[in-house]
Amino acid sequence: MNSENVSICEKIVSSSYIRQGSQARRSHEQLIRMLLEQGKCPEEGWSESTIELFLNELAVMDSNNFLGNCGVGEREGRVASSLVARRHYRLIHGIGRSGDIAAVQPKAAGSSLLNKLTNSVVLDVLKVAGVRSVSSCFVVPMATGMSLTLCFLTLRHRRPGARYILWPRIDQKSCFKAMVTAGFEPVVVENRLEGDELRTDLEMVKRKIEELGAENILCVHSTTSCFAPRVPDRLEELAEICAKHDIPHIVNNAYGVQSSKCMHLIQQGARVGRIDAFVQSLDKNFMVPVGGAIIAGFNEPFIQEISRMYPGRASASPSLDVLITLLTLGASGYKKLLRERKEMYGHLVQELQRLAEAHGERLLHTPHNPISLGIYCRL
Repeated sequence: MNSENVSICEKIVSSSYIRQGSQARRSHEQLIRMLLEQGKCPEEGWSESTIELFLNELAVMDSNNFLGNCGVGEREGRVASSLVARRHYRLIHGIGRSGDIAAVQPKAAGSSLLNKLTNSVVLDVLKVAGVRSVSSCFVVPMATGMSLTLCFLTLRHRRPGARYILWPRIDQKSCFKAMVTAGFEPVVVENRLEGDELRTDLEMVKRKIEELGAENILCVHSTTSCFAPRVPDRLEELAEICAKHDIPHIVNNAYGVQSSKCMHLIQQGARVGRIDAFVQSLDKNFMVPVGGAIIAGFNEPFIQEISRMYPGRASASPSLDVLITLLTLGASGYKKLLRERKEMYGHLVQELQRLAEAHGERLLHTPHNPISLGIYCRL
């Protein structure tokens, strides 16, 4: 409520009461102002009333919510169901424009602001989680597999003669289909068994580069988060190989944001060699509905190039969901969840060890996998 309206209210209700109400509102507005100024995840989480006030302020800035507005064009934010409108906080226009998912939408100042703030807050959280030198990211309304495809298609313009993607094997369909859907031939590099762990065969990667020719390889497609006995790829060594042969490097970090080990590998890989982009799921790392991912990297122009590859506008739902979640948790709340996950993993190790021994089986020794465990069962 602006100062003019506050003055009118003081003529209707006792001015001391109105001042109290105004001060309470200003406490909400102060939090919003800090978010707008800093573009970072607040240290302490917001109340639902602050979040809803903020979202309602954004919504009234979109043209579909202008008083007396009668949109007749193809993109006027018309919604038949009031339930659907409320579900989306009346932020109906989506994000981006036809040529760039990160572009400002003229008819939707509020939704555009939401998009910019979400990307900024998510970038801050990626730094909090361990990748301190990440320079750019954006939320894309597609899950991890299709987001990886978008990265590969962007690289196609940079390396038009390349046909192959080197891929240390991981038995997960979506990351394999991501390469095929983009029109490339995956070159599977089998892992080496070291103790109980399946680890990256670096010598085989080097041999494949020599056989195929670096200029014919679109990128190396590595993985952090995975199921035991598979462990995260040797990202530092792969990054050094990619830098040496001038081959792009895309990392599938699907559920790795929650793991300090996975994030450390990405940070170190970028420090000693080359990582062009790393992709992570929103639902797995931030507990929101399925349907969104974060594409991040260390070279801002390249990340912007990927965002421009996305055709048309996009749904704002994943951005809205993750922003609400991070504002609710705050940086301290998210860090608390990261600590609890690590503590629970230690507890899981102990209990699975006990369970395996009770049945004459053995818990696999996979110290390089900080997320997943496996039990060796004799048939």
